Amino acid sequence: MNNDRAPGPRGFTLTELLLVVALIATLAGIALPMTNDAVDELRTAAAARYLAGQIRNGRMDAIKRSRVVALRFQAAPTDYTFAFYIDGNRNGVRTADIGRGIDRALTSPQRLRDHFAGVHFSLDAAIPDVNGNTGGGTDGVRIGAGRILTTSPDGTATSGTLYVRGRRAQYAVRVLGATGRTRVLKYDTGGRLWISR
Repeated sequence: MNNDRAPGPRGFTLTELLLVVALIATLAGIALPMTNDAVDELRTAAAARYLAGQIRNGRMDAIKRSRVVALRFQAAPTDYTFAFYIDGNRNGVRTADIGRGIDRALTSPQRLRDHFAGVHFSLDAAIPDVNGNTGGGTDGVRIGAGRILTTSPDGTATSGTLYVRGRRAQYAVRVLGATGRTRVLKYDTGGRLWISR
């Protein structure tokens, strides 16, 4: 009997399999850090945009109610909490009036990390602030001693900057007092400068 069949497909050698496994492991090792950095970048950018949106909403609420509405930042053990308050006696939102219940809370306190894991208020010590100054510390809430960002019925607001930091990404939300408008900025580590986003 003549067996003229072509030989069937052969399996892979152990060396070939090890080479493929090593190649896949190398590619995964390269891709994973890039993916983590991209996720951190997106999450930190989203947190900065969320914060800018909250400030814009407070400004619109103040105009709508014809009352001062303020975003109050309170230092907590691991980060700041923030909540909106409304002026109850038409003298502005003040810490003392909040304590006496005159200026009441409009929202519950929240933290950035509740919405955006790994993101918090901070400025990397190696990065200059948006004015180009260094050595100002790492505090991410820079809106005055009371840490109350006021929005008024005439559309104005407290001037200041809120620094939002992820694992590697650094953003800032700049509040322009005369107009009450916000700008989101990102620190470009390659160019060593703040750029609008």
